[in-house]
Parts: sequence; structure tokens; C-alpha cells
Amino acid sequence: MRYQIQGDTLPVVICQLEAGERMITEGGGMSWMSPNMQMETTSNGGIGKMFGRAFSGESMFVNRYTARNGNGLIAFASSFPGSIRAFEIAPGQEMILQKSAFLAGEVGIEMSVFFNKKLGTGFFGGEGFILQKLSGNGIAFAEFDGHVIEYELQPGQQIIIDTGHLAAMTATCQMDIQTIPGIKNMFLGGEGLFNTVVTGPGHVWLQTMPISNMAGALIPYLPTSNK
Repeated sequence: MRYQIQGDTLPVVICQLEAGERMITEGGGMSWMSPNMQMETTSNGGIGKMFGRAFSGESMFVNRYTARNGNGLIAFASSFPGSIRAFEIAPGQEMILQKSAFLAGEVGIEMSVFFNKKLGTGFFGGEGFILQKLSGNGIAFAEFDGHVIEYELQPGQQIIIDTGHLAAMTATCQMDIQTIPGIKNMFLGGEGLFNTVVTGPGHVWLQTMPISNMAGALIPYLPTSNK
């Protein structure tokens, strides 16, 4: 499988498949394709993985596309202004993503629910108690909100992240929360009550405009109904 990511603020990944090659995506993820791409809706791993995907913000079923009778083309576009990134998944190279980040991947990709070990992280860390974990073998594509900034953390090195800006991290990283110090800072500083703390070793991907932040910024400008 060969691929090319095109576009700036509304990107798309265009994949060139050889005959017999297959890809998976959640329902509605396909944007355009060649006529010889055959679609099949599947649980892709049984009822346990179905519910795991649902808890992690994805559809219970996935669509599997196969190139039949020759090479095929299929494209997956981002659903929000932002970025698409490709990840090479393999044993020991698992990824943790924000909910609903998975866009598409080769059939060897396994998507499951990832529970934060500490309840505090789940309820107050900004990304919710449940994240996505990508394992298996193959290339996976994820969509993030806004532009993406990357950091490589050394063992024990930490980065403090405002709510919602954590897009992805390698599974070697640890995530926790940190209470903002000082009552005045917590309630008057406008930064919320908690920050997310990621500790290395590993790689971190941060997004500049979480969709929740954009939604909050648009609320004052939305028309209100008069009853």
C-alpha cells in the first residue's frame, strides 16, 4: 500500500492499493474510491472489540475495503480542519490516541479501548477515562484538530498540557493529572482546575485547536431562538 497526504487545513490521505490489499475505516470514513474497491461491513474481531471501539468513540462496526481485479484507489478525508498523520504500528510500537482520532488503516491494525490506570486521570485529565489504543501490524492514519506539534520525551522528562491538547502518544509514555496550584489560579486564571502531565520516555503529539475549544469559542456567536 502506498499513500499520499494532501491538503493543508482540510487534508485527505489517498491510498493506492495493489490487487487483494485491504483497508479498514469506521462507517462514513471513505471519501472517494475506484470502482473496483469492494466494501464489507464487519465487526473486525468479535463482540468484545465491537464494544471496545464504541467505548473509545468509534463505530461498533468497521468497513473493510478490498482492491478486486487489479490495483485500487481509496481516499479518506479529515472531518474537521486539522492534520492527518500516519503511524507505523508493530509489536512494541503501539499508540495511544484521543477518542475518535482513528481515520483508517491496514487490516492488520487492531483498535481497542485504553483505560487510564488512575481514576483521577480519567475523570479530570481532559481526554476522558477512555482513550484509543492501536496495536497489531500495519500503517494507521489518525486525524487531529488544528496543527500538530511533536516532542520527544526522555526517560523521566515531563510536559504539562492544557485540557484537550494531547492528541497522541506512544504507549511507552505515562499520563497523569496535576491540580493547578492556588485557589485564585484555579478559579480566576481561566485555565480550568487540572492539567495533563505526560512523562517519558516516548513521543507526544499535541494539537493546537481541540474541537471542544473551537465549539466553546463559537457559542457566543451562534443565533439563539426566541420563543
